[in-house]
Amino acid sequence: MWEYTDKVNDHFKNPRNVGAVENPDGDGLAGSLACGDALRLTFKLDDEKKISEAKFQTFGCASAIASSSALTVMLIGKTVEEAEEITNKEIIDYLGDLPKQKVHCSVMGREALEAAIYNYRTGKTLDRKIDGEVICHCFGATDKEIEKVAREQNLTSAEEVTNACKAGGGCGQCIPEIEEIINRVIGEEQKKEEVPKLTQLQKIKLIEETIDRQVRPILRRDGGDLELHDVDGDRVLVKFVGACVSCPVSSVTLKDVVETQLREAISDDIVVESV
Repeated sequence: MWEYTDKVNDHFKNPRNVGAVENPDGDGLAGSLACGDALRLTFKLDDEKKISEAKFQTFGCASAIASSSALTVMLIGKTVEEAEEITNKEIIDYLGDLPKQKVHCSVMGREALEAAIYNYRTGKTLDRKIDGEVICHCFGATDKEIEKVAREQNLTSAEEVTNACKAGGGCGQCIPEIEEIINRVIGEEQKKEEVPKLTQLQKIKLIEETIDRQVRPILRRDGGDLELHDVDGDRVLVKFVGACVSCPVSSVTLKDVVETQLREAISDDIVVESV
């Protein structure tokens, strides 16, 4: 018997927003009936482009019902952009916790939300194509999916991965490969922690040096150049001058040359924008 918090029991016994929104702006499906879990999420926006109505239909356990109910409550009043930032961990925190073996239910809610937002923006159904190499053939989980959930939830064992996304919960033959992925993720996160964080002044100086040394010579060969306009956190604002102003591929240069060089020298989080 699972031990549920009072809030989980409340949302299971008295689920909010059950059903389907009529003429929804967003409609998303996650999970699989073959695996015993499936969730449909629909939402509608008001005149201010905020979610005014969100409903769910689910085939699953108490945790799936409670997670879906909680998610719809969390969505109402948010913009699509704000809703997009909701994580499965926030769903769990909202409920006060879930048994570790049921964490994957909150992941299913997040995936349904992702599919509904995709449908809202494109008018199409999200086709979850296989991205990466399938590691767990029992549940169709790829290396990229396992890596993503391991990073987002700071998982440190194959058992935790199984609880989070079911990978490894079938025949178990993929457990060694899951452990390799976890160890790689842990190693990469440890390296990040070992790298001293730059002050804003140090970051700006390094950006200027990288532009002078690596970027400007490339642009000047074709009569162009750029100026550093501002640095806001990881956003680097630059202004093209000379031949770069009228160059038809300046947007490509911005990303493939300027942003690439700055990311290699400073951080993968750097985003370069033109002003």
